[in-house]
Amino acid sequence: MFIGHYGAGFAGKGVDARPSLGTLFFAAQFIDLLWPVLILLGIEQVRIEPGNTAMTPLNFVYYPFSHSLFFVLIWAVLVGGVYYVIRKNARTGFVLGLLVVSHWVLDLLVHCPDLPLVPWSKASVGLGLWDSVPASLLLELFVFGGGAFLYMRATRAKNRKGSYGLWALLGFLMVIYLANVFGPPPAEAQPVAVVGLSQWLLVLWGYWIDRNRENVLPAGAPLPVKNMQKL
Repeated sequence: MFIGHYGAGFAGKGVDARPSLGTLFFAAQFIDLLWPVLILLGIEQVRIEPGNTAMTPLNFVYYPFSHSLFFVLIWAVLVGGVYYVIRKNARTGFVLGLLVVSHWVLDLLVHCPDLPLVPWSKASVGLGLWDSVPASLLLELFVFGGGAFLYMRATRAKNRKGSYGLWALLGFLMVIYLANVFGPPPAEAQPVAVVGLSQWLLVLWGYWIDRNRENVLPAGAPLPVKNMQKL
C-alpha cells in the first residue's frame, strides 16, 4: 500500500477542514516515515525477495516498533495528543490519530500475514491482497482516487500554483506507484529505506499545496451530508 495512504490523507480534509494537507499526510504516513529510520538504525529488518508477493519484492522480516498494532495505537495517541497540546483542538487530534491507525488497517488488507499484533509475540496478520495484482491495483486506486476527490470537493485553488501543484502531486504519486509495481526490484534493502525518507518531501509538498488552496467550508467543518450523498 503506497498511494492508498496518501488517499486517506487527502480524504481527511473532507472530515475536518482545519489541518493542512501536509499534516494529514504526516499522520496517514507516520509509521512509514518512522520505518526507514528504524531500518537504517538496524532496529528493524527488511529483505529483498523477488516473488515474495505479486506486488512487492519486500519481505518485512521484523518491524514491530513501527508496524505492530500495539505500537501503532501508541503512535496514534502520540500524534493526536501532540496536535491537541499545540493547537488545543481535540477533534482534529482525534482525526489525526485515526489516520495513523488507518495506515495499519489498509496494510492489513494487502500484506501477507506479517503485521505483528504486539512486539513480544510472533502472532502476525494480513489478508494477502498483494498476491493479486488486479485486486491490489483496484483497491489502492479506489482509495487514492476517492481521497483526492474528497480533497478537491473540500478545497479550491487560490491561484495557479494551488491547481497545478495539486495535479502535479497526483501525477507524481501515480508515476512512482506504477514504477514500484511494474519496475525492476531494488538490488538491496538499504536504498529502499533511504528512498523512504524522501516521503518527507511529499509532506512538505502537501503543506505548500494547502497554502495555495482555501477551504470551501469553515475550518473544522465536515462536508455537508448532501454532498457526501453524491460521492
